[in-house]
Amino acid sequence: MKTRIVFAIFLFIFSVTNYGQEKARIMTYNILNYPDLYTSRNQRFKTTLDYVRPDILVCQEMTSQYAVNLFLSNVLNNKYKAATFIDGYDTDNALFYKDSLFEFISNVPIDTDLRDISQFTLRHKITNDTLLIYSVHLKANSGQEQVRLAEVSKLRAVTDKLPVNKNYIVLGDFNTYTSSEPAFLKLLDKTTTGYFIDPINAVGNWNNNSAFKSIHTQSTRLEALPDGGSTGGLDDRFDMILISQAVKDAGGIKYVPGTYTIVGNDGNHFNKSINLQPNNAVSSSVAEALYYASDHLPVYAEFEFQGAVDVDEKNISVADFSLGQNYPNPFNPSTTINFSIPSSTEYYSVLQNISLKVYDILGNEVVTLVDESKPAGNYSVKFDGSSLVSGIYFYKLKTASFVLTKKMLLLK
Repeated sequence: MKTRIVFAIFLFIFSVTNYGQEKARIMTYNILNYPDLYTSRNQRFKTTLDYVRPDILVCQEMTSQYAVNLFLSNVLNNKYKAATFIDGYDTDNALFYKDSLFEFISNVPIDTDLRDISQFTLRHKITNDTLLIYSVHLKANSGQEQVRLAEVSKLRAVTDKLPVNKNYIVLGDFNTYTSSEPAFLKLLDKTTTGYFIDPINAVGNWNNNSAFKSIHTQSTRLEALPDGGSTGGLDDRFDMILISQAVKDAGGIKYVPGTYTIVGNDGNHFNKSINLQPNNAVSSSVAEALYYASDHLPVYAEFEFQGAVDVDEKNISVADFSLGQNYPNPFNPSTTINFSIPSSTEYYSVLQNISLKVYDILGNEVVTLVDESKPAGNYSVKFDGSSLVSGIYFYKLKTASFVLTKKMLLLK
């Protein structure tokens, strides 16, 4: 009996510590004109992705729908789903996601003079948080600063129209050499609301500057390979992830500080090939994979999905709605869930169509507790978990204008 109690306390503490929010790893990777020249790169990509295990992967330099299908089957082994691919003028952006966690909503192109900027919209299945991901591959080379500025200005024209609390990020290959370049300054410009934030706040001249050796992403090799990738060793910060103010702040979707990672960069490969040993960041096999797969290093960061409080982007106060923490928690085998519905307002009808459902940790629906129209008032619902195994479960209250999700722990 004592052992069981100790185990229950340990499991509860573990669940609070590790499942306080739903985390997802988002990764960006310029995959060098995939799949041109070498299908042998597939195994290289697979080695890296098996190491990183992103929940969302965004790729630049995808050449075609055929390339998307090939990457999905031969690299990702169909363990992910592919977002809608838009084949534009040049190489394009592709997004792959774990459909156990995310629902793909749309891919809307932002037209530029060269490569489209992709606006991918995804919804987290458990918390119902919606995230906009902008994937960019800006014009390359020095002397093209004004072209990059024009591309970024088209992006800002879109983000400046978003609600101030909107969760969005931009990632990809920016091809910017310094933090003072006009395109980068435009991205961070706070005179209008659609600005971005550099989560690692790396200010300075990144180009061939050893002071920034730990954040360089290009190039992975000193010498030329037959794939035509850039040479010279790591000396530029081209690839990055920037976040909105809403993603920096608590609530909804939040960047997890300290998780920003340049895969394979140990800070000791300035102007060197990434596979030169020792590499203190990754194993030799991953370093070899990074070297041969692409001339860019991937970048990832982790994000907490803490639960959406609005659905239709209306200015609705959720204070009138409430979803209580189940009691008892942990429970075995039954627990009670309380919720409240407000009176009719400008946005709420007298009768609210209420959905209250329980999901497992993979986002699979377990049971529907409520699915009917109800008037304003306070409600209490019993949940019986006698047929379920011990673990974390989620219960979601949803109306036409409100969603809130909470966690509970079943201990047997």
